Amino acid sequence: MTLRVLLLAGAAILPLAASPALASDTTADTAAPADQATSVGTGQSDNDTIVVTARRRAETAQDVPLAISVVGGDHIDATGAFNVGRLQQLTPTLQFTSSNPRNTSVNIRGLGAPLGLTNDGIEQGVGIYVDDVYMARVASSTFDFLDVKQIEVLRGPQGTLYGKNTTAGAINITSRQPSFEPEGRIELSAGNLGFFQAKAALSAPLSDTVALRIAGSLTDRRGTIFNVTSNLKVNSQDNLGLRGQLLWKPSNGVEITLAGDYSHQNPICCTQVYVRTGATQRPLNRQYDALAAAFNYAVPSTNAFDRVTDVDSPLRARNDIGGVSLRAKIDTGIGTITSVTAWRYWDWDPSNDRDFLGLPITSKSNNPSHQDQYSQELRLSGETGKLGYTLGAFGFYQKIRTRGIQQQGSAASRWLIAPSNALSRDPTVLDGLTANNDINFKNTSAAIFGKFIYKLTDSVSIQPGFRLNYDKKEGSYNSVVTDGAGNTLLFKSDAAGKSLNTARERAQLAVLAPQSFLANFSDWNFSGDVTAAWDITRDVHIYATYAKSFKTGGINLNGVPADAVTGVPLLDLATIKPESVNHYEVGIKTQFLDRKVTFNLSAFRTDVSNYQAQVSNFAVGLIRGYLANADKARSQGFEFDASFRPSERFNIYGNGAYTDAKFVKFTNAPCSPELSGGTAQPLDANGVPTGPTAPAGTPGVSPAQCDISGSRLPGVSKWAFSYGAEGNVPVTLLGKEGQVYLGFDGSYRSSWSSNASPSAYTNVDGYALSNFRLGFRTEQGIDVFGWVRNAFDVNYYDQLAVAPGSTGLIVGNIGDPRTFGGTVKVTF
Repeated sequence: MTLRVLLLAGAAILPLAASPALASDTTADTAAPADQATSVGTGQSDNDTIVVTARRRAETAQDVPLAISVVGGDHIDATGAFNVGRLQQLTPTLQFTSSNPRNTSVNIRGLGAPLGLTNDGIEQGVGIYVDDVYMARVASSTFDFLDVKQIEVLRGPQGTLYGKNTTAGAINITSRQPSFEPEGRIELSAGNLGFFQAKAALSAPLSDTVALRIAGSLTDRRGTIFNVTSNLKVNSQDNLGLRGQLLWKPSNGVEITLAGDYSHQNPICCTQVYVRTGATQRPLNRQYDALAAAFNYAVPSTNAFDRVTDVDSPLRARNDIGGVSLRAKIDTGIGTITSVTAWRYWDWDPSNDRDFLGLPITSKSNNPSHQDQYSQELRLSGETGKLGYTLGAFGFYQKIRTRGIQQQGSAASRWLIAPSNALSRDPTVLDGLTANNDINFKNTSAAIFGKFIYKLTDSVSIQPGFRLNYDKKEGSYNSVVTDGAGNTLLFKSDAAGKSLNTARERAQLAVLAPQSFLANFSDWNFSGDVTAAWDITRDVHIYATYAKSFKTGGINLNGVPADAVTGVPLLDLATIKPESVNHYEVGIKTQFLDRKVTFNLSAFRTDVSNYQAQVSNFAVGLIRGYLANADKARSQGFEFDASFRPSERFNIYGNGAYTDAKFVKFTNAPCSPELSGGTAQPLDANGVPTGPTAPAGTPGVSPAQCDISGSRLPGVSKWAFSYGAEGNVPVTLLGKEGQVYLGFDGSYRSSWSSNASPSAYTNVDGYALSNFRLGFRTEQGIDVFGWVRNAFDVNYYDQLAVAPGSTGLIVGNIGDPRTFGGTVKVTF
């Protein structure tokens, strides 16, 4: 901690910007240079503009014929939205769920990535870009934003504009760039829960042609949950970020930027807490209440919002990410050539407690992972006569190595083996049972893409785009299982398929099973889009878009289901098919009352065939989560962005989304936890199925698959809103002329499903959050304000999950309680 504070102080590095504001597609007549982009609510004049680079060129947000939300660095700073998880409170169409950095999903309009356990072998549907560099691992979204100028959230397929194909949207993060005018920013914040945050940045010329910018941030906060076992506050924050950029401008029209960054997290994290129990198809003596009674065990509280736990495995979420990029922009007679070369790495070193209880059931469940990625993008953007164009080529290579371990503890036998089996009373049967998993993955991708703008008239344009994409994936999965004495366990069977394993071995293999396979996937696809845009007046714009897009296929690298007797993996489940996406959208963007009012509206429908869905069978072992294709999914709805700025003393905004996202056809889905844990056949004393299949509807019977067609997709609310206002009055305070301001920002999300298959146990209730700030700022760059977030101390869940074992235990990630503090910022 001391070393990091010294680094920040010595480097004099930066915050995320001065005064509060949300840019919601605000605009003016013409595009200003990118470094002049400002946000609604900062006290700027009515002629200021929001300039975006969503289409790889500087344009005003209001002129761009696509659904885009822009959040300025000022507003990020004022609201404490310093990572993607908090950004979703400002952008209603964005959904973020995370049980730890690796198991994180970021979706737009309910589409993007399956909710649940991360699988190394699949792609994101939402691309995250920082200064044109694609971040392949969604874990990058859990880091603090660093020296950010603005963030653009683009909705809908973006493959014809961006290097990596993204079918649901993109988050385009632009950092502040080196300048030839000396400038600096320093910000210090402190609050309850031991919260401390420092941000700083310094930019200065080194010569007439070279400029340097260095930036950094530090965030510390103790946890919000007390662990009575370790006597520690857990789910804390401990983040460090550093970035350096060197700009060389040898002549007009040539800019070359070398950038490097490093981010580190090492919190005491992450655990979920007891929420409730619900009946499953397990016999009653194998459900949670009976099992807990057998151990004379009780959780420290059955009220999740008492914020206590008793997990007995150490918690760690060490997360490192960094890289280097070289970006060159050269103006030529035919347009601007942009080259972006990048290498990035990601190291993940966790320690988890996956039984979520103070019992030694699963003592280890960790998947340390390392990734290297290399990317090269080359683009040409220009305009000639009535034709504007962007043409690009993209190459990408990724390597991932994950070496996981799962180990059972001394309570596992009683908890996981049927009480009718005498082995359940022998703790040595499962104590020390260990699966060591070795996962290797290689991903090669290449594409050419382009977007054209042809002006039929001064006000009407047709904008087609295309993408030709090649993807190749190679993966291997190898899980070696040993018992507590270190003996390797294998499936044994005779020629007739009868098990030759002992009863003890069968009980062990039913919990952790060895498995090994190789899988690969490769495919070409061609996709494209077309947009028709009409500038009815200088302040009224309408557009209509159709896009055909693909999300590449993948490999299941968390293990796949296997034959219960022979252990032979079902390799037809080792790969998943590509998603095929048809997207339709219409929108209108307007300004009126001398551009004091902005109102934008869009309606969309996205049809997905072979939707890549998360499957969970609630097992303890390696196949508790894997991927499968649902026949069809659909997301449709409408969105609006509105703002009103009657004077420089007041502004108000409101954004909203209605999203109807559901499985249109998914007949072979996993069943809900209510239907889990049973069997389709009678079992003998060792848990081996015998006899004919029991009829459907028999108590204790779990269907092999369920038809969940028509149910909503997990992770997305039907209704979501963000809203806020700020007012200020001029004052002179301590001899300084400035403004006293009062700001409010709120958000609301209706209920949503937190499980792959609908379940009454895992529906998250809707909630509204309210944040306030009161401060004083001057034109000389001083800003001092106090803030309170979740002001009404609303109890809410970030996510609910089904604990493994089909015991009926439901656990949850709980949202932050009320927090408050103060911030001092100086810009010079």
